[in-house]
Amino acid sequence: MFRLGQHRRSDRSRRAPDDAYLRELGYEPVLTRRMGPFGNFAISFSVISVLSGCMTLYGFGLTTGGPAVMMWGWIAVGVMVMFVGAGLAEVTSAYPTSGALYYQAEKLGGRKWGWYTGWLNLLGLLGAIAGIDYGAALFTGAWLNLQFGFEPTSGKTMVIYLTILTLHATLNLFGVRLVSILNSISVWWHLAGVTVIVGVLAIVPAHHQEPGFVFGEFVNHTGWSSPVYVTLIGLLLAQYTFSGYDASAHLSEETTNAQVSASRGIMRAIGWSWAAGFLLLAGLTFAIQDYAATRATATGVPPAQIFLDALGVSGAKALLLIVIVAQLFCGNAETAAASRMVFAFSRDGALPGSGLWRRVHARTGTPRHAVWLTVGAAALLAVPSLYSPTAYAAITSINVIGITPAYAIPIYLRIKHRHRFRPGPWNLGRWGVTVGTVAVAWVAFVTVLFCLPQTSPVSVATFNYAPFALIAVLSLAWLWWRAAGKRTYDVPARTLGLDRSSDGFDQEIV
Repeated sequence: MFRLGQHRRSDRSRRAPDDAYLRELGYEPVLTRRMGPFGNFAISFSVISVLSGCMTLYGFGLTTGGPAVMMWGWIAVGVMVMFVGAGLAEVTSAYPTSGALYYQAEKLGGRKWGWYTGWLNLLGLLGAIAGIDYGAALFTGAWLNLQFGFEPTSGKTMVIYLTILTLHATLNLFGVRLVSILNSISVWWHLAGVTVIVGVLAIVPAHHQEPGFVFGEFVNHTGWSSPVYVTLIGLLLAQYTFSGYDASAHLSEETTNAQVSASRGIMRAIGWSWAAGFLLLAGLTFAIQDYAATRATATGVPPAQIFLDALGVSGAKALLLIVIVAQLFCGNAETAAASRMVFAFSRDGALPGSGLWRRVHARTGTPRHAVWLTVGAAALLAVPSLYSPTAYAAITSINVIGITPAYAIPIYLRIKHRHRFRPGPWNLGRWGVTVGTVAVAWVAFVTVLFCLPQTSPVSVATFNYAPFALIAVLSLAWLWWRAAGKRTYDVPARTLGLDRSSDGFDQEIV
């Protein structure tokens, strides 16, 4: 009993400085702070998930620039994302809250900066869930095709997608402890999975491509004649994969030593993903047996065809299962991050129906209504995939053009108001402005780039509807600001407490 009591006191003592600083920022702690530094890193690493982003957009890469753009684009984009991640990590150390980006923007620039940053961040997070889980549905369909002769039509893929969303919503209802455990497992699954896939593809196939092909072959099946334009569009594979690392910031109110742990989580997640993704892309590309057949695969996902050609049916199915499980880990982590964003934004009165979405379950400490809203909105984003073969690339573009500008806004405001910015314990020192300037310039570039059409000729079937999603969300944000936001939005809002009664039902005290 003495040891148990001592442990509880020690646990409270670790949380006390974090909770005290959160109160200084204006919020009463209501979420359960049970995530350690590794768990915080794990959620961003799981959301980035090279076994999701690289694999699901690999077919896009084969068409849009081919091996050369995929490999060199991965290296170049990784460098630039390190700048963005470092700038965001510095601001996160100063403001470790669940609201993350919009809270940072509001504190550094004012109410409207926070308002629009929040809506952009929300769009990007919802696009990320849609991209991750729809990608998992595609790979699941490919596995079912090999196992049972299943035909992965758009309608059947949508059913699988909705099932995966429901699974992730259910897992996120049980509290942050389960989320943290699953993310920790996810890290080792991803690292072991990349090792196994690359190792098997390096050893088993009798034929491999030459290095000149892997690092120098340019392929263009987009319909556009300009190789420069195609190369730039091809960067989407890497830029989409390198997103979601703000998850460490969104889970900071549930992390111990948050001012340091969340910032380190961002940087470590990007660094490890950069190395693992390069090995994975190289392993896949060296193992291509027939480029044309890989692009036109009946499985619906080119990596499955690479596995099939190189290893046979049994080997392909085994490697596909590794990928699918990793993607499920990724989608679960992103659902957790997005639901915390919904919770925080509602806590500050920004969303229609905020009183419902900000409620926290008394027993689990989880914003359950926010979880269901998150997966419901992600389901709607994937509806165009029922009639558009290029919808998946558009979904991933929604993620990039929503979330990436939201990363840059607090960094830009930190530069603009550098003399009154008070850095946290994790900071860039005198390099903060330089790093931030590079980060903002890169974000401006890729935001414009991924609003452009990706396939020619442009038609209903090939249209990139991502810019319209961006316009729609910004218009909704403007209309809601005019109708109610300017009255209801308050950062921080009135202090919210939670009466954690034994019956387990949601209770809120304002």
